[in-house]
Amino acid sequence: MPLDHRRHSNRNRRLPWLACLPLAIMLVLPAHESQAAERKARKAVLKKVSASAQEAGEFANFSQWREVAPFIDKMVEQHQFEREEIRAALANVRFVEKAVQLVRPAPPGKPKNWQAYRARFVEPTRIQYGVDFWDRHADDLARAQEQYGVPAEIIVGIIGVETSYGRNTGNFRVMDALATLAFAYPQTPNRAARMDYFRGELENVLLYAREERIDPFALLGSYAGAIGWPQFMPGSIRRYAIDFDGDRHIDLRGSPVDAIGSVANFLLEHGWTPGEPTAFPAAVTASDSWSDFLKQGLQALNHVDELAAAGVTPLTSLPTDLLYGLVDLQNGGEATEYWLGTNNFFAITKYNRSYFYAMSVIELGKSVRVARGK
Repeated sequence: MPLDHRRHSNRNRRLPWLACLPLAIMLVLPAHESQAAERKARKAVLKKVSASAQEAGEFANFSQWREVAPFIDKMVEQHQFEREEIRAALANVRFVEKAVQLVRPAPPGKPKNWQAYRARFVEPTRIQYGVDFWDRHADDLARAQEQYGVPAEIIVGIIGVETSYGRNTGNFRVMDALATLAFAYPQTPNRAARMDYFRGELENVLLYAREERIDPFALLGSYAGAIGWPQFMPGSIRRYAIDFDGDRHIDLRGSPVDAIGSVANFLLEHGWTPGEPTAFPAAVTASDSWSDFLKQGLQALNHVDELAAAGVTPLTSLPTDLLYGLVDLQNGGEATEYWLGTNNFFAITKYNRSYFYAMSVIELGKSVRVARGK
């Protein structure tokens, strides 16, 4: 049996990865400096970031930012970290302008295009990578399917869409990306909520590093702090990732086997029902009597007869004892595709809250299975 959700009893142990961090000479804001002067100095740091240094980042001494003080207190009081060690870690963090730019909302006006999105992921090279991955890990995928009830092709589809089977896992230091977004998120309507989220992920990456006894600054990932083959955020690693290769460590960067088991466990924990299908093509009438079904969120709530009464017709036979949700895949200026998603379709959207994403996972996995011919 694989080990799941291990926790080390080392809450009071000093952290060797923090003790050896260099204390770089950076911008240091004296404690007596006024809040206005602090803001001015911080802006000066941010403006100095050049295009060539965006991904590597620039030192900003987050440990001296006023907004960081409650975070340091929390790590000390709730998790028994040493205050000076946490301050040293945050002093070593770099501000990453590129992360700030990449989380900004896309400019309005550009129509969604499902076929263009699909073409990025369901294409010959990625399909061949998927065949190679499945052949190499056939036993592990079969074991995950047996243990968690998630088909191998869905696991293959997720890992393929996320990182092209480990080829694109990200080159940002996770500590840099998370601290930047936790304390310098761009001005957006949901800024406060997003900063709270990334502060939680910064907390989780420090806890994960302590539990696994690794240097958090060695963790590389996406501009948003996602890690490894399946691109789990640190909080998801601690909640859902598992040791599936039996080496007593959870390693989503170096172990594709851990990634396979962790993806399956994540989906099961988010409502995957073994044995159920995912989605069926549908057509809608010219009237918009069915439009309210598109406003129900990422969940399957409706019986087939309810949908049919409103003008939604499945294009293939489908189980009548399941609940469905109406899914629209917009195609720019071309006709929108409509699908009926099951509970399992919406379980995939818990990985990434996007119809396009879920359908790409399904179609990539199916294409790999067909190409594999087994």
